Amino acid sequence: QVQLEESGGGLVQPGGSLRLSCRTSPDTFGIATMGWSRQTPDQLREMVASISTLDGAIYGDSVKGRFTISRDHARHTIYLQMNSLKTEDAAVYYCYANVLSSYYWGQGIQVTVSS
Repeated sequence: QVQLEESGGGLVQPGGSLRLSCRTSPDTFGIATMGWSRQTPDQLREMVASISTLDGAIYGDSVKGRFTISRDHARHTIYLQMNSLKTEDAAVYYCYANVLSSYYWGQGIQVTVSS
């Protein structure tokens, strides 16, 4: 059973920053490609960023240069540092783990960008 624990969402003003965290088990962390997707009520789920040993960090076009994904091996955690947030970044963000081509998802965490 793959478990993903997300944290760090909330309300921020446009131009502000937030950091999301996603923790998993050591076994999962060691073999999975992990990342973040996001979804708004009227849009399909959008890939935000992913990270793996093989491919490194990959970003969606809408967040390049503003978001940074990283991982802490000791804590079995990935992070999404979100800077220069825009109102259009507001969404539910989902952490995911791709383990041997099977996807597992966190419960989702709300990010609200509003003045």
